[in-house]
Amino acid sequence: MKKVLVLMTLTASLFAFGLPTASVSAAPPAAADCTVASVKILNDTGADIQLHTGHGFVELNKGASTSITCEPGTKISHADKGKKGAAIFEIDESMCGKTVKLSNYL
Repeated sequence: MKKVLVLMTLTASLFAFGLPTASVSAAPPAAADCTVASVKILNDTGADIQLHTGHGFVELNKGASTSITCEPGTKISHADKGKKGAAIFEIDESMCGKTVKLSNYL
């Protein structure tokens, strides 16, 4: 009698919590490429310069540099007191991971 009662309780609990089912899981998604290239802009002009990097303004003293995310098509422009000016150059894929000298474009 005890065995029947235990078996009935066990069966009732399986139905209450659901029967185990086989599940097929998909393969984990491929890892995204986490490497982000940047472009280093070097002020080798011998004078201080203000730039708009496509995302914000930066002032580079002579000999100073800044790094920005390499996004081909982003325009680097002159700036004057927070106002964007004429374009200097546009970032292309060949610049990613490299240093760009401003003197080559001014």
